Amino acid sequence: MHPVLEILSQGEEIITGQTVDTNSAWLANQSVELGFHVSRHTAVGDNLADLIKVLTDISQRAACCICTGGLGPTCDDLTAEAVALAFGLPLLFDEEAFKHITHFYSLRNRRMPESNRKQAMLPTTSERLDNEWGTAPGFAVQVNQCWFVFLPGVPAEMRNIFLAHVKTKLEHRFPLHVKTLVTLRTFGIGESEIQQRLHAIQLPDDIQLGFRAAANEVQVKLVFPANSLPEYIHAYVALYTQELAEFVFAIDGLGQDTGDLFETINARMTQKNLSIAVIETLSQGLIASFCGRGDWLLDAHYHHSTKNLCTKLNVFFQTDNICLLAQDLALAFKPHTDAEIILIQLVIGTPEQKIDKHQLIDVHTMLLVTGNFYHHHKALAGDFKHKQHHAACLALDWLRRHI
Repeated sequence: MHPVLEILSQGEEIITGQTVDTNSAWLANQSVELGFHVSRHTAVGDNLADLIKVLTDISQRAACCICTGGLGPTCDDLTAEAVALAFGLPLLFDEEAFKHITHFYSLRNRRMPESNRKQAMLPTTSERLDNEWGTAPGFAVQVNQCWFVFLPGVPAEMRNIFLAHVKTKLEHRFPLHVKTLVTLRTFGIGESEIQQRLHAIQLPDDIQLGFRAAANEVQVKLVFPANSLPEYIHAYVALYTQELAEFVFAIDGLGQDTGDLFETINARMTQKNLSIAVIETLSQGLIASFCGRGDWLLDAHYHHSTKNLCTKLNVFFQTDNICLLAQDLALAFKPHTDAEIILIQLVIGTPEQKIDKHQLIDVHTMLLVTGNFYHHHKALAGDFKHKQHHAACLALDWLRRHI
């Protein structure tokens, strides 16, 4: 069994949507990697009664709770007071905490406002967690069955205190058994089609299957129980990889994380010492921008390289054979570049066509790689920005498949 951990975020800005709660996501990831079962994320505003109620409830159902926010010097920072009232732990002045706060201001040649004294008031029996990155100390306290950890809401301070002080304490306080997470990262296939392809594979009850649609990819997540043998893990990963075939561009969790689609391509291009020249239309320089993050982009052209065929305001080509047109462009361009790979992106259409959300357009990506010519096309919908971005990612994935 994995200890149950909850995450509590405090602050009016969180529940009103003025601030995106990145703290909870980061803490959840850290906690799962340690071996906890994260059961809930709760957010509560700057209301003392609400805070007391939620703290009391959590103390009776979770083994651990990590709470962020509400440790500042202003009147709406209520966390320490709520803990004191909820659990009968009167606030006491902590001399060491106060010394740190005053030292923080003196290093910056600033006078400490009197309101910051509030941050040195900590609940009785709590353990101070020193904050070397700001003024608000964190604190931890055991109440009923739950060990509470209270951290500042400022992300940099929260993360540093967690890594410096909290992580080791969690490992010592709880019997943690770390599961193995393996992530198959795919591009060019949707969640429903992935589900259909994997439907026939019968997973044992101890393996969890999940999906996550992320930017530019869909992730298939397999969570294996603690102490699973490598052979057991590799067998099921191989089954899933075989079913998803060429759509899998990377696998994380088997010893070395590979990164996103660009990082996967960058590693291969670098390893094989390849370079590329790009001629693009619809994506308007996005492909070159992605490739330019590596050091293997030699030539990039948008519109002006094909000015006899399209204009700045029109990315469409009128032709009965777009593959032949692309081959002619690639062969004509080849003598003018030292790149081993030439990538060309074209769209068939008429000068009167517009790229808007009401119209499907057929995007063609062609690669000339060491004398071999590869062609791919796909119809894209959506507004211009969506088509532009998707066309660039399609081109990168087509490159990934042929290097």
